[in-house]
Amino acid sequence: SPQLPDGQVLPLPPVILGELGKDPQNPTVCFYGHVDVQPAKKEDGWDTDPYTLTEIDGVHLLIRNLYGRGATDNKGPVLAWINAVETFRALKLAMPVNFKFVIEGMEEAGSLGLEKLLEEENQSFFSDVDYIVISDNLWLSNKKPALTYGSRGNACFFVEVK
Repeated sequence: SPQLPDGQVLPLPPVILGELGKDPQNPTVCFYGHVDVQPAKKEDGWDTDPYTLTEIDGVHLLIRNLYGRGATDNKGPVLAWINAVETFRALKLAMPVNFKFVIEGMEEAGSLGLEKLLEEENQSFFSDVDYIVISDNLWLSNKKPALTYGSRGNACFFVEVK
């Protein structure tokens, strides 16, 4: 847990680990997503309260636009995967893969605590993972989603200036 300059220790939100399916004939896909958002205020340029889902009329009376925080980065993609699993189950179709889910709430702050969890669970929860899907992207336009097919990785460091 992070420590503030005054010594106060803040608890981290839990990382959600979930799994569905254990068929040894199927590959296991681990899906990663996050549900936290960048901080913002209405005075930063938002037309609506960033934490309240707001419905605004679209071009046609039957079309509504919903505005809210983190819809594309990354709550929408997280729900898309959950809805896909829900659809397979509702249609009583066999899942083609076993699923493992990792959903966190600290990605926008550098995924504090995630590395430790990954190390702790490497030989248990993650031991049978064949593929990892990182679903953390935004749509390029109203009709064109982005598809990430590779990651470069990242380097994190902290600088303290006195």
